[in-house]
Amino acid sequence: MAVAAVSIAFDAPEHQGGACPSQSRPIDLVHLATQTMGDKALEVEVLQMFARQARRALQDLAVADTTATVAIAHRLKGAANAVGAFKVAIAAQKLEDSGADTALKAAVGAVVVEAENFINKLCR
Repeated sequence: MAVAAVSIAFDAPEHQGGACPSQSRPIDLVHLATQTMGDKALEVEVLQMFARQARRALQDLAVADTTATVAIAHRLKGAANAVGAFKVAIAAQKLEDSGADTALKAAVGAVVVEAENFINKLCR
């Protein structure tokens, strides 16, 4: 009986209606809180580091060749996934897969700016 209760307690809840609402934001704050164990000061620090790294990635992408673009997109994807910037991660993955597609670079830029604006509002 106790084993059944334990397995039920650790089953992931089923979400009806698709993705978690927190994932619709530029930064999934639920994911971020999990990553930082709820430490608000650490959340701010991590988000500010991500914003700087993402801005630098955009600057580097502006002058990158195909090989560099793939590497930059890969790094950006990893950093974005770590903080819960899933829209950035998805756009970076598409850019990583395509190489140097100009439209995809612009799409990455748009979601990075959206994430930066969100981060700036949170960190005020």
